[in-house]
Amino acid sequence: MECHAYLPRSPWARFRRDRRAMFCLILLCVELLLVFLLPLVLGLEPNVSDMEAGFWAPPSREHWLGTDDVGRDLLARLLCGGQVSLLIGLSAAAISAAIGVPLGLLAGYRRGAWEFWIMRLADVVQSFPSIVLVLCLVVLVGPSALNIVLVLGLLGWTGIARLVYGNTLTVRDQEYIVAVRALGASRSLILRRNVLPNVISPVWCSIPLRAGRAILSESSLSFLGVGIRAPQASWGSLIKAASDLTVLTGRPWAWLPPALCIILTVFCLAGIGDGLRDALDTRSRLLPGSDAHDKKAPRIFS
Repeated sequence: MECHAYLPRSPWARFRRDRRAMFCLILLCVELLLVFLLPLVLGLEPNVSDMEAGFWAPPSREHWLGTDDVGRDLLARLLCGGQVSLLIGLSAAAISAAIGVPLGLLAGYRRGAWEFWIMRLADVVQSFPSIVLVLCLVVLVGPSALNIVLVLGLLGWTGIARLVYGNTLTVRDQEYIVAVRALGASRSLILRRNVLPNVISPVWCSIPLRAGRAILSESSLSFLGVGIRAPQASWGSLIKAASDLTVLTGRPWAWLPPALCIILTVFCLAGIGDGLRDALDTRSRLLPGSDAHDKKAPRIFS
């Protein structure tokens, strides 16, 4: 008798089998708890200067990561800056998805003028170097956390729209869509109940990756001096201290922790995105090496 090893049917169960993805998820959750709860528990003040400790004080019992150029506690600024960087990354990714998903659905299902104008607009946006376009727009509207979120979110929809557009083109002429259309279902009902559930999986996989990309973009803007401005902190603005050769070579505690936080966060988001891709792939129901097939039927009615 031929035996076949099946993956769990639940996406969450398949996600849990991915050790790398689970490790990244746990690590990211721990980071979120530390960043948002530790300042409250320890009573840290990121904008208060300690004149007794002095400027650029090395790590000590009172200041675990030392102080900056005006005597502010670097641990407090690292944690509060993490709140800003993480919120910017996640919010920008959410805005991009909220814009890109409906536009991709309209372009792929309606075709015609909808397809032409939406895809040409995406071509125009993607024709500019992203960092240059973001830099110019942030300088134009002003360097604040809200403006950075809006600029990154409004410019990041093109990739998601193209992803949904391509999947919608594949789904729109399937037999079950034709059958629902023949039953008299409205276009909005078909898009919401039949098309969207069958094209949304890749979007969930791309959101963590786009959040990581937004964090890197914010860090780049802050490092260049057009992102988060003092006294507000972000990981990118803390790394900006490394632009001084004295700080770069003699005070690694000032810039190395935020740099490591950015690397760790982007790594975790990439691992979660890869895990979601494998967990939500309805074609990968079998373990590698098995030759049976267990295809999930497309969703017709909810």
